[in-house]
Amino acid sequence: MTDITVPTGLWNDGDEAAISAWLYADGDAVAEGSVIAEIMVEKSSFELIAPASGTLHIGVAAEIPVTAGEVVGRIG
Repeated sequence: MTDITVPTGLWNDGDEAAISAWLYADGDAVAEGSVIAEIMVEKSSFELIAPASGTLHIGVAAEIPVTAGEVVGRIG
């Protein structure tokens, strides 16, 4: 299993972030390098990229606050 983590260093530590949308459903096959989710911070959007190929297991639902470095899912 490969962890999917929220990228670090893209915004200020005090800013609140949330996954605005998962672009794949739980259990879908994803390819390494694919954009799998969008993260909103303030008024900016960042792409969350699949770190490996395999089956997506979502751990944090959309619209739930997240922090930099947090594990939000896994690819198995």
